Formats: sequence, C-alpha cells, structure tokens
Amino acid sequence: MHNERFIIIFVPVNHIKRQAMNPFVITGDVPKEYFCDREAESDRIVRAVTGGENLCLISQRRLGKSKLIRFCYDRDEVSDSFYTFYVDILHTASLREFTYEFGQTVFTRLRSTSRKMLQSLVQGLKSINAEFGFDPASGLPVFSLGLGDISRPEYTLTEIFQCLEQADKPCVVTFDEFQQISKYPEKNIEALLRSHIQHLGNVHFIFSGSEIYMISQMFLSSARPFYHSASMLELKPIAIDKYSDFVIRHFERDGKKVSPEAVGTVYRLFEGNTYCMQKTFHEAYETVAKGEECTVPILRQTVDSVLEEAAAGYRLMLSGIPVRQKELLYAVAEEVRAEKIMGADFMRRHSLASSSSVQTAADKLVRMELLAVKDGVYYVPDILLRMLLQRLMNPEKDFFRNLN
Repeated sequence: MHNERFIIIFVPVNHIKRQAMNPFVITGDVPKEYFCDREAESDRIVRAVTGGENLCLISQRRLGKSKLIRFCYDRDEVSDSFYTFYVDILHTASLREFTYEFGQTVFTRLRSTSRKMLQSLVQGLKSINAEFGFDPASGLPVFSLGLGDISRPEYTLTEIFQCLEQADKPCVVTFDEFQQISKYPEKNIEALLRSHIQHLGNVHFIFSGSEIYMISQMFLSSARPFYHSASMLELKPIAIDKYSDFVIRHFERDGKKVSPEAVGTVYRLFEGNTYCMQKTFHEAYETVAKGEECTVPILRQTVDSVLEEAAAGYRLMLSGIPVRQKELLYAVAEEVRAEKIMGADFMRRHSLASSSSVQTAADKLVRMELLAVKDGVYYVPDILLRMLLQRLMNPEKDFFRNLN
C-alpha cells in the first residue's frame, strides 16, 4: 500500500473572495438590500400586523406580493414579536387540502421556532391519525401526515386555530391566493372560515389574491361572509423611475452599465411586471461582464432566451386546450386588449365560428385563468404566454419595436 500524504491548507474566511450575489433575485426570500421600493406598502402591512388588523392584499400575478409579505415578516418589529405563517393555497381544491396545507405549514414553522408551541399543536390535534416522532440524525421533530389522515377537516381546522389562539405570542397567518376557497366543492366554506376567524383575538390574517375581481367581491360584497372583515390594499406595479434607479444602481455597483432608456424599454415591454423584469435583468446581469454595458440588443436576446425557457411548459399546456378555445386565445393575444369579442368585426378578423362558440370558449378560458376580462375588455394576463402566442403566429415578431 502506498504511503499517501495530504496537505490541508486553512484559509481565513475573510481572505476568501466571494462572488457578488446577483441582485435581481427571482427565487426565495429577497435580502433587504435587493428589495426594490415598496416602502409605503411594506410600512402599511407592518402597521396592520402590529396593530392587530386583518388585511386583504390584492395584485395581478407576479407583481411580487408573496415576496413583499415575506419581506415584512422579516422586519424586526414583526419577527421579534409574532409567530408568522405563510400558507399558499393556490393548488388546493378542497377543504381537506386546505387544512392539510395549513397544518403542515404550522408544524414546519413551529418546529424551528418554538418547541413549546409545537408540543401544544401535537397534543391538540386529536382528530387526525398522524404520526409524530424525532429524526434520529437531526433530533428535530417529524410529522408524518398524509392527506388521507384528515377525515374530518372542519374539526382539524378548529384544533389548529385553537392552538394558535393559545400561543404565547400573537400569530399572523397569510393565506395566499385566498380566492381559491370559493372554488371548493364543499358548501359554505367562506362562512365556516369566517366563523373561526371572527372569534380569534391572538391570531390575525393577511388574505392575498391575484384574481382581483373574485377576491374583491369576497371582501366588498355585503352578501359574502368576509364582508368588511379586512382592510384592502392593492399592489400596483413599481414606478418606472424607482425601478430604473434600482437596476442602474446595482449594475454600477459591480462595474457594469445600463442606461435608463434600456431599463425603460424592458419596463414598458412587461408593463411593470416585477417577475418578468427581474428575470430579464437577472439573466442580463450574468451575461454582461464587468466594464461592459447592458444594451438594448443584449436585452432583446435575453428576452428571447427567457421566452424560450418558458415555452416548453406553455406548449404542453396549449396542446391540451380544445381548438375553439385555442383560436380565441390566439385572437385575443394578437390584439393585446380585445373588445366586443362576440361582435362580427372581431370574429371576421380572426375567422371565428360564431358568437355562441366564442362566448363558451371565453367563459372556459376565464375560468382557467388563461384569459381575464375587465370592463368588457379581454386580455391574456400572463405576459409571457401572450408573447409566446404572438411569436407562434409571427416567428419574426420584434417585441422591442415601438417601445421607445
């Protein structure tokens, strides 16, 4: 056997040069220094939380409401004094799934913040057949809960709320995409949840949603159980001057350049959509070397790359849509904002069959959230999907034309 010698070199941590983090964060929580604007909105949310107020936060998709809520959760005045829970219910389809997501979120959060509260939760969940134990490697509690273990979700829900109500610190729960509960097959879900929430003194809520009309009706219609049970806050796109300053500052910090005109072009292309802009500048930041400038041609290539990255998923989704619906989707995408879609002129321009088939297709596409309608005007709410549809109709489509 050969004698082998190993030399281990210890390098002080402060001598290791770390690569600068990409400031255009698109996944996970956003560090404070990379959070763009939203001072007024974050202050409003924190005031609601610390003041024991329920809040309904509404915005279009991908404007950054989820990251904003998590950012507010990390503020010292919230994180030091409250238990915070963030429950995304977009993909739930029943009260059982809602309860499952809620329970899993509460358990996971308490596992890392309060053993005392975790024990209270475990002891209080008497309506389920879950298994509790400890991971032999980490020593952390584990919670073996399957969807089938929740046989009486209304009782389990009561137990979770009771646990939070008895907590040694006030609790804040965010239900993201809260309008989803109105699509559950069970009856009177809104009334059931409202009956719990109105009696809680130690737990307050942020209800967020991106289907603006639907969630607004839940809180503003006098016929609905949640009528006037929360203050309303609508999240608008970040102002163009604020976003432009943010992008330019972070490019310059790392010895790179980008002009206000270039940033403005991307802003107008994506209509201020935070995710699409951040994704574009995230990729462009990686492309442009130190000392170089991020020009409009570079951004054009970057946008094409971003669109191509998303295309596979969109094409798969489009393959499952019936022909009549797909024809209408293409027609609306081509016009960007489409009025009087059942009118003779619109149907003739796009070779659509009949007003009745257009109406049926429109209703289904709206329910699928592939189309949205406001004041009688139809549009594709997902900007990247709209751009892909336009590119499929016209492979030479130049999205940057006429944006300056």
